[in-house]
Amino acid sequence: MFNENLKTLRKEKGFSQEQLATRLNVVRQTVSKWEKGLSVPDAELLIQLAEVLNVEVSDLLGKKIEISEDQSEMDVLACELAKLNELLVVYGNKLSNLKKKIGIAIGVVLVVFFICAIYDSWSDMWYQFGQNLYYMLNGK
Repeated sequence: MFNENLKTLRKEKGFSQEQLATRLNVVRQTVSKWEKGLSVPDAELLIQLAEVLNVEVSDLLGKKIEISEDQSEMDVLACELAKLNELLVVYGNKLSNLKKKIGIAIGVVLVVFFICAIYDSWSDMWYQFGQNLYYMLNGK
């Protein structure tokens, strides 16, 4: 949510990633990572980012932030950013697991094709299958 809000607010204010990065004294790639959801700024930078975009921090985070009397704004923001970082880690782990599963599936398919290519009877069967498929698709 932060990444989408940041991108929308940045474009509404007419800033390029480069211009926003310059105002925050970071590199453009940092802003790009924030907008892609790959990382989040620390609490101090988040406050500075809100000031540059002339919005509330809660607008960037996409939720109302309530600060109690015994907490400082920095502590609350640090807590919210920690939660965002945890979500990024979970998302990264899910993506990594998906890539592993896809890799395993591709490997299994390649092994099956390799085995089929080695054995003559399998090769004949696949050859006939291919011919039947070709004739079926071409209406012969």
